Amino acid sequence: MADAAVEQGIGATLVHESDVRWRIPRRGSMRVPGVVFASESLLPAVQGDRSLEQVCNVATLPGIVEASYAMPDIHWGYGFPIGGVAATDIAAGGVISPGGVGFDISCGVRLLLSRIEESGLAENRTELLDHLARSVPRGMGPGGAWHLSDRDFTQLLRLGARHAIERGYGVPADAARCEPVSAELLGSDPREHVSERALARGRNQVGSLGSGNHFLEVQVVDELLDSRIAERFGLFVGQITVMIHSGSRGLGHQICTDHVATMDDAMARYGIEVPDRQLACVPVESPEGRAYLSAMNAAANYGRANRQVLTHVARQSFAAALGDGRLDVLYDVSHNLARLEDHEVDGERRRLCVHRKGATLALPPHHPDLPDDLADTGQPVLVPGSMGTASYVLAGMEGSGAFHSACHGAGRTMSRHAARRRIHGRTLEAELETQGVAVRGASARGLAEEAPFAYKDVDDVVHTCERAGLARRVARLRPIGVVKG
Repeated sequence: MADAAVEQGIGATLVHESDVRWRIPRRGSMRVPGVVFASESLLPAVQGDRSLEQVCNVATLPGIVEASYAMPDIHWGYGFPIGGVAATDIAAGGVISPGGVGFDISCGVRLLLSRIEESGLAENRTELLDHLARSVPRGMGPGGAWHLSDRDFTQLLRLGARHAIERGYGVPADAARCEPVSAELLGSDPREHVSERALARGRNQVGSLGSGNHFLEVQVVDELLDSRIAERFGLFVGQITVMIHSGSRGLGHQICTDHVATMDDAMARYGIEVPDRQLACVPVESPEGRAYLSAMNAAANYGRANRQVLTHVARQSFAAALGDGRLDVLYDVSHNLARLEDHEVDGERRRLCVHRKGATLALPPHHPDLPDDLADTGQPVLVPGSMGTASYVLAGMEGSGAFHSACHGAGRTMSRHAARRRIHGRTLEAELETQGVAVRGASARGLAEEAPFAYKDVDDVVHTCERAGLARRVARLRPIGVVKG
């Protein structure tokens, strides 16, 4: 079907360039084409999902280069599609858009590796899950595991996970396995561009899951798909792991809200017009652009620190229930972030602002930002499945495209309201228990909203990622217990 062209109800032709790559040719005010990495079965539905239209809208942003990209888990989002990747050339007036980051800034995933095998957990799984359920704050509103002083809160916004570690919530090795931060974003005053409302919303939520699709999941390494890299990552079949999915809570949400409003007012001064007001943006080098970068960085540090404190809580629970609290950080990645990065475009090295919204950085082997011990493997890429389905560890690949980006999850196909109409949360909980997955949910409603059938097939998503040359599959992780927000 390569080069076949079909109409997708987006006012443009979708050209099938290969088995997992589709192109939306430039039209109207698009400055670059759209590129969608997807098998035919993963393409968004023509009816009820406007994410391909959003790919076209993103392609109109000032300074955008190469293409408006979409990952295999693409679905509709605020401004940008979730699974959207776009880079703008800063020197050419490239813009930054909060819609290209999302409301939950630095929402991301951390994977912890134990030395315990599944057989060693059989008698204590219930005790472990109960301990985690009691210890992990979750749900809407305040209630974090760390109650901070004013000084600690400021330092956390400046230093992120490193400050949590300095205050006893981890070990120095944890920080070495966090996605690197853009150097330009370090050292800014974390409070200068963050509203009092945002600070108040985040102050008492450090060390909490939140709600929605956030979780802390106990998993088993079910299959190795690349034994060499798996061994380097410290993965083995039967190993117990812990995956943490959470972000910047109310702080990040309010920062996005505040800066979208500021940019919406400022666009006319810069002569910027966008087809969707949710794409409000300003030049990266403008005062408003730098202010958002500073505030976004504070939220990114918050998100990393939040997962760090949750790591500490998980270690305490493992120690209490199993007598072994050793959980080593494999990696911590954000999937809602804009980073300032150097990439080659049209044969020239350029400084770009790369938006990844529902997409994960996937550095290839030998990239200078990788820790020395990961130099020849590529960066670990963590892809959570939907509740009750497998998750994956991938690794960045040589020659990867889309500015070294990969998918971030399974990708939603059904609204939360539709999922609730189809199943009751407690019914789903009982079904998962029969499948060997113990669930500790904050509410029946929340469980129903996150039912596995509301998401794409994660096996198909990650296989497509590999076939597209974005990241290679390393290991499959099977859930055995989940604490849900």
